[in-house]
Amino acid sequence: MLLEFDSDQRLWHDTVREVLAKQCPPALIREIADKGADSDALWRNYIGHGWTELTDPAATVELGIVLEEFGYATDPTPYLATMTQFAPLAPDFARPDSSGTAVYDGITAFRDAGGWVLSGTARHVLDGDRAEQFAVVTEAGVFVVPAAEASTRRSMVFDPVLHVGEVSLAGVRVREENYLRADTERARHVALTGMALTMVGACRRVLDLVLEHVRTREQFGVRIGSFQAVKHKAADMHIAIERARALAYFAALTIRDDDPRRRLAAAMAKAAAGECQALVFRHGMQLFGAMSFTWENDLQFALKRAKSGELMLGGAAEHRALIAEEYRATEF
Repeated sequence: MLLEFDSDQRLWHDTVREVLAKQCPPALIREIADKGADSDALWRNYIGHGWTELTDPAATVELGIVLEEFGYATDPTPYLATMTQFAPLAPDFARPDSSGTAVYDGITAFRDAGGWVLSGTARHVLDGDRAEQFAVVTEAGVFVVPAAEASTRRSMVFDPVLHVGEVSLAGVRVREENYLRADTERARHVALTGMALTMVGACRRVLDLVLEHVRTREQFGVRIGSFQAVKHKAADMHIAIERARALAYFAALTIRDDDPRRRLAAAMAKAAAGECQALVFRHGMQLFGAMSFTWENDLQFALKRAKSGELMLGGAAEHRALIAEEYRATEF
């Protein structure tokens, strides 16, 4: 299993990075956070570029490259939820021009003479307040529900450009053709890997901002980047990021190849990304000093995106426990 990008993937990586530098610059993220500007135009640009068509398992690594760069740019659109949560659960309902997300818990389904009925409330749904379709996971199976049939509201979270919502279904009837027996386990692996890559991208952004700062900030008549303690912290951040990045792309490869190791690989990727963000958050804040606590500093957006990823789909401790349990059940 090759862990290096080939020439086409390197070109794809450079292309995505160049496009985002122009279309999703820090100034746009600042405008959304400060003035409540919307990201609809940016979302339409992604659709126009064909980035919402990366739903084939063969394109998992290419999708991962996009997600890492989106994490770096603090993407404000529903791309992550659409591509890594909705599309894997309901591929037949995934349309390039439509957003979606997954509702993993809080909803129950029962069958009566008229068909399936869904009821309940799900909290902390990524893009739950603006997605156009929901892939609702229940014990009976997965149901695709148009957003118009649900009651939604946005929940305020510390990441000012991240959308997290509450979704309520009150006796919503679902047609038989909207009932799916999806591979929910594989879909979860895709979601975990996508979240891990987004966190890695955000951590990369923090490191780049830190390096830019320590190369120019002077103390005692010299640049603080020359201090050995600063170098050590920057090196620790780099190592943590590269480790998490390697595990995340390994997980993407196992998903692409339908490798049986994908269950463990996805958990390891999410755990490593969680541990990475904790170290990067701590060192990034410290190396920026008091400036890191100010609203004017763009460091906050990358830090908050990385921290948000840790709080969704299970944290590092939860996935480390899953990995340990998996190994204890293995006969050597």
